[in-house]
Amino acid sequence: MTINLKNQNDILNLENFNSNEIEYIFNDKPINRLKTKLQLEDKKKLLLELKNEIENIDNCELKNNATQLVFADGNIESKIMVIGEGPGQKEDEQGKPFVGDAGLLLNKMLDAIQIKRNDIYITNVVNYRPPNNRKPEPSEINRYSNFLRKHILIIDPKILILMGSTAMESLFGSKIKISKERGVWKNLIIHNKTYLTMITFHPAYLLRQAEQKKYSWADLKQIRKKIDELRISV
Repeated sequence: MTINLKNQNDILNLENFNSNEIEYIFNDKPINRLKTKLQLEDKKKLLLELKNEIENIDNCELKNNATQLVFADGNIESKIMVIGEGPGQKEDEQGKPFVGDAGLLLNKMLDAIQIKRNDIYITNVVNYRPPNNRKPEPSEINRYSNFLRKHILIIDPKILILMGSTAMESLFGSKIKISKERGVWKNLIIHNKTYLTMITFHPAYLLRQAEQKKYSWADLKQIRKKIDELRISV
């Protein structure tokens, strides 16, 4: 038998119960903070293990040509996870995703819907810069998608934002087109767990095709609406 104790009167009213037969659960903040801390430490450990796994990958042209691994950035406890394509030159130099021109635009896009970059979690499909900033090849996308799925499971977001066709292909396959799939909420299933997902254009693409920004703005408004509906704190 389990009884939740919420206030002093509840505790006093239990004097007639045999304490040996009852499991008392006190819903106070210190316990909740301890639970959160333990979960945070578990996440940190799992992320470090995943990072080490990627660092030890063999026979990878991306790794062989890059300066360093670009793993992730942001709040590991966030319920919003953004996934891009891969590191560019600036990202390769600094070891963080989305710090070049595309990153500056991403920051502005997030600001437009009242989201601070530091409050969300950001990563890429591939974690090493492709030579000459080329698009990752299908075999590379497929190989790194295994790491990406593990990454998603560890962060466990309520909303996934896939930016660009590479992110879309890594999780939904290459037989679909981003022009038709963007702007529509989808369910991504990983190990029997469902993640609410929005596909939108990559900021780097918007820098080349400014006329497409109106579609991204529509996507961003849908994301903001869903955040409010789900009462996600950002």
